[in-house]
Parts: sequence; structure tokens; C-alpha cells
Amino acid sequence: MAKNRLSPEAWVAAGFRALASQGPAALKAEPLARSLGTTKGSFYWHFADVPAFHAAMLTLWEERAFANVVRSLESEDNPIQRLRALGAMAAEDTSEEFGGRAAEPAIRAWARDNTQVAEGVARVDAKRMEYLNALLADIGLSNPELSRILYGALIGMQELSLRDGAANAPALATLVDLILALYEEE
Repeated sequence: MAKNRLSPEAWVAAGFRALASQGPAALKAEPLARSLGTTKGSFYWHFADVPAFHAAMLTLWEERAFANVVRSLESEDNPIQRLRALGAMAAEDTSEEFGGRAAEPAIRAWARDNTQVAEGVARVDAKRMEYLNALLADIGLSNPELSRILYGALIGMQELSLRDGAANAPALATLVDLILALYEEE
């Protein structure tokens, strides 16, 4: 096996791919090194241990799952455009480098058995819900159940897409349109 020293980012990306395709049991130095064609030494060069690697994965996921999304919406001038853009963005497949559309459902499955991951998912969920509540309030819709319905639909659609391969964008756009129709009726 070639001694190929990889960057921490390459290891984390491999971790997301392994998590999405094989589950949390694949998040160990040996199987990841094998999949990358390198030795465990490269892994331990960047991470003190497997829990430190897991923490790096979780940190990156939290950043990508919230802050990067909000940053990309800042260019939209009005809240209706931001909601539509958010819906379209949420329905897109994520980077294949990081596990594609299976990444978030895999993170959520991992959270069922890992306290640190569960806490990270809870932080992201809380931030997303707060953002959605504020966005809907900016539109003039203050019922917090609307953001819960929209967010719950997204999470459920991600899971469904893994099974049936259907695109989520049309269904999520329809739900956003229904929510916006409430605004127009008021």
C-alpha cells in the first residue's frame, strides 16, 4: 500500500462518503485508510484519535448545514426570494464529495446512537428552525408551525429520496408556494 499522506479535508470527505454508504461503523482509521489507498499513519498524522476525527466531521457538517447556506442567501433582497432560494437549495443534492443526498439522513441516523452527533444535529435543527421562523415572520407569517411543517417535510423528503430516487425540488417548491399563498390571502 502506497504511503500517501492526505489532507484532513480528504479524510473528512472520505468519512462522509463512508458514513453515507456504509454507516457509522465505517468511520474508523483502518477501513478509511484502505478505501483511500493509504496507511493509518496518515489518519493519525491529522487526528489524535477516531473521536477527534468524528468531531472534525461534525464541525464541518454543522458549518455546511447552516452557516454556508445562510451566507449564500444574503444576496437575495427580499424574504420571499430568500424563502424560494432556500427551498431550492435545500432540495438540491449536496456535493458527492461529501456523500451526496445520503449525507444528511446518514448524519441523522448516526445521531441516534452518538450523543455528540445528536447534540450537533440538535444545534443545526435549532438554528435552521430559528432562521425559518424569522424568514417567515419577515414575510408576515408568524405561525411557528409553518416552519416546523416546512422543515419536517424537507427531512422526510431527504429520506424518501434515498429510497425512490425522486427529486425533492418540485415537491418542496410546491410546499413553499402553498405557504406563500397563505401570505397572499392575508
